[in-house]
Amino acid sequence: MRAYVIRRVLLVIPTLFILTILVFLLVRFIPGDVIDIIEGRMFYEGGAGTGDRIDREAVERMMGLDVPVYVQYGRWMGVLPTPDWMTGEPRFNGLLQGSLGDSLFGGLTVGQRIIASLPVTIQLGLIALVLGQLIALPVGIYSAIRQDTPADYAGRTIAVIGMATPNFWLGIMVMIFPAIWWGWAPPLQYISFTEDPLRNLGILIIPSVILGTALSAGMMRMTRTMMLEVLRQDYIRTARSKGLKDGVVIMRHAVKNALIPIVTLVGMQLPILVGGSVIMESIFNLPGLGGLLVSALTERDYPLVSGVNLVFASVVLLSNLLIDLLYPHIDPRVRYR
Repeated sequence: MRAYVIRRVLLVIPTLFILTILVFLLVRFIPGDVIDIIEGRMFYEGGAGTGDRIDREAVERMMGLDVPVYVQYGRWMGVLPTPDWMTGEPRFNGLLQGSLGDSLFGGLTVGQRIIASLPVTIQLGLIALVLGQLIALPVGIYSAIRQDTPADYAGRTIAVIGMATPNFWLGIMVMIFPAIWWGWAPPLQYISFTEDPLRNLGILIIPSVILGTALSAGMMRMTRTMMLEVLRQDYIRTARSKGLKDGVVIMRHAVKNALIPIVTLVGMQLPILVGGSVIMESIFNLPGLGGLLVSALTERDYPLVSGVNLVFASVVLLSNLLIDLLYPHIDPRVRYR
């Protein structure tokens, strides 16, 4: 077990290194750059035709964009020194030093902006994940137990509809139609949990339900399939022939043995959860990492985009590692060497 954990952790390191290259380079392929954004803001804020032109070379030098991309990557990683834009003194301030760099806007570091937005995304993701499992597991188990009954058909229909309905479309419909029909719209002014827990949950519950419903659809089908497979095994028939009650057979023997693929699916749903949080936070005006990423992409804030993407990728990798380590505790037959 220890050797397996060491191998997996060592495998995470080159994977993260490749991800740093991808997240750093891909954002730079987007048309336009941060200098164009600054010029556009100055133009419109100064009025049409009266906006001042800026010294592009000076701004690029100040932001560290006047050097080739590989030098910018080396500075971001912390293997090359970054000259201070005021004093010109070189300093190492990159990923290897525990820093994600400075945001190009707002006067804050990338780490500060991520820490400020992270609690919202964590809260949204946890609520959605819990709601998704609370919907999927009971419905999937009951559908398998009552195979080919009206309840089973209803559960399968709900799962298919959930998988076929895009969560961004559902979120937009929730924003539009209640406002048209009843004059009501979900609250868009975010209130932190520490400030008012009830109002905070009231703000997050709708996007969490939408996101959790999308997650529960695939989980529901997987739960039903695995339960049907387990219920046909010989040891289940043996347990029933001993006179054990159906509830004991299902909960103690069937459900536990059907959990391994389900736990795997939870790990596979994390990227969906991350992508869904970006969409839900944008639609419902939540100040989480998803909204921060969209704002950073709009502003071409390269360090912030790279930092947020790296955080998302790290969460997915570490979560998959933890799920793999859970297997031996769920099924004693699983052994890692």
